[in-house]
Amino acid sequence: MNVLEVKNLKVVYDRDVALDNISFSLERGEALAVIGPNGSGKTTLFRAILGAVGYNGDIKMPKGTKIGYVPQKIDLERDLPITVKEFLTLRDHAAPEKTLGAVDLAPSFLGKRIGELSSGELQRVLIAWAIIGHPDLLLFDEPTASVDMAGQKTVYELLHKLQEEHNLGLILISHDLTVVYRYANKVLCLNREQICFGVPDEVLTPSELARLYGKDRKFYQHAHS
Repeated sequence: MNVLEVKNLKVVYDRDVALDNISFSLERGEALAVIGPNGSGKTTLFRAILGAVGYNGDIKMPKGTKIGYVPQKIDLERDLPITVKEFLTLRDHAAPEKTLGAVDLAPSFLGKRIGELSSGELQRVLIAWAIIGHPDLLLFDEPTASVDMAGQKTVYELLHKLQEEHNLGLILISHDLTVVYRYANKVLCLNREQICFGVPDEVLTPSELARLYGKDRKFYQHAHS
């Protein structure tokens, strides 16, 4: 069952075509990686799915579909005098302890202030915020952009666990092809228009990657299962 279906999507900003002729689908339980160079329209795609920008074409989801979203950057002042518990209860007063447990953070984190968290811990809190209300579709805009290499694998493993446990549709933006091969069932290649869509092993050929990023960019074989 498709949790999202996009057909002939086009987004224009002040006569500048940000996206054109984008079509893909995502089933429950699937993970889709979106790749492309800077300025290729990846975040614009998310904004269209969220209804934050106008568009032409069709974006279809089953009635009542809930979306969770973690942006690439969030304007949280690091010295903001707010605890993790206060932050989470802004959205849900029910069970912040259970929400933190879902992202593998101990209840002791509820009393910590936002500014005391490491980048990886803050990322987990933002993921916890996104899954409040049990969304059907999760959107992650480069979820490890501010996380060190040691923490990146942990965050992706967490996303994969949440996807499998709750049979969610997951869309993540990433620049790391190793992540795409390891965690994504499908990949969407964007450079304002759709370059490729399908199973990573089948569509991420050297010629398609050259079309996507330019012929001068070098790519290396990644070990993946």
